[in-house]
Amino acid sequence: MKRHLICANVAMLAIAVTSFVISIAPPMPVLAQEDHAHHGASTPTAAAEPTMINGVVTKVDTSASKVTIKHGPIKRFGLDEGHTMVFLAKDPTILKAVKAGDKVKFDADQVNGQFTVTKIEKTK
Repeated sequence: MKRHLICANVAMLAIAVTSFVISIAPPMPVLAQEDHAHHGASTPTAAAEPTMINGVVTKVDTSASKVTIKHGPIKRFGLDEGHTMVFLAKDPTILKAVKAGDKVKFDADQVNGQFTVTKIEKTK
């Protein structure tokens, strides 16, 4: 009989502790509803209309299908400051339209871990 009471008391204590822990834990639905805009999450419309990035071409290497661009922040890659970076050209023929010194607008993506220019156009 005493053993039965001890088991019942332990079970009640376990329930009380579990209830307490649950009551102080942050509610999970609130965490799941967090705004993820700062992670680069986008709506289907935004994905269909990429934001072009401003930059200046510093080097074009057509034989390697690469272009070096000095650019401003690229939030979707977590780049909060401007950099000069080498990009692979998704289509090497797009590099024929630009040369070192050209001001450009471009779109880029990460393909197999490599920053890749998917579109580039001269600006004035």
